[in-house]
Amino acid sequence: MTWFRCAEARPWASTRLFCLPHAGGSAVFYRPWTKAVGPAVEVQAVQYPGRADRLGDALVSDAHKAARLIAAAMAPLLDRPAALFGHSMGAVLAYEVARLLQERGTPPVHLFVSGTRAPHDRGDERIAGRDDDGVVEAMVGLGGTDAEMLANPELRALVLPYVRNDFTLIEDYVHAPGPRLAVPVTAIIGDDDPHVNEAQAARWGEVVEGRFALRVLPGDHFYLTGRQSEVIAEVLRTLEVPAAH
Repeated sequence: MTWFRCAEARPWASTRLFCLPHAGGSAVFYRPWTKAVGPAVEVQAVQYPGRADRLGDALVSDAHKAARLIAAAMAPLLDRPAALFGHSMGAVLAYEVARLLQERGTPPVHLFVSGTRAPHDRGDERIAGRDDDGVVEAMVGLGGTDAEMLANPELRALVLPYVRNDFTLIEDYVHAPGPRLAVPVTAIIGDDDPHVNEAQAARWGEVVEGRFALRVLPGDHFYLTGRQSEVIAEVLRTLEVPAAH
């Protein structure tokens, strides 16, 4: 099973945008982006194993291993400029993928990191070890999750293993020293996100050698759901590709 879901292949597109979901998320989170970005960009959303149509695939709870697998799967798709966008856990994974691609001589043209602290400044909150109700409470607290869905015992039994896995992945992540990222980076956060503030997001600039920008939009941890058009406008403007009409 492949790592990417592409709702609409665009062989003519000038840029590929690889989108990495949050903890507990899947590729479907980025499905609305396909039309919103317009014809100049092809959206390739990462589908982590152990969920959705990869339910039977073994979970990966190590961020560095996940990044290596994603970077390897990207190799055949790097025949045109590639950018990375990751939200929350996905932002840290996107950063690690960008580091690997830079090391291999095929760096992305831009990295967008959304809704998370810098990789060398992780918080100490632990959710993975909580009981099922505690994990569900944390998910609902983050937003972006249908609380009614998690009240269904059968759905909960399907969802919780990969959610707990993802929390383990990001909570066990340790930033390894190495060359700073020469790729331009844009960090985007919501101004009411309880998990990252402006000062913490600004620390992404410390791991970047290239150009760094910070954007703050109204909203909470899942600000990008309500502000999709502004986020995509920022991405298109940064990548210098025509906006959708």
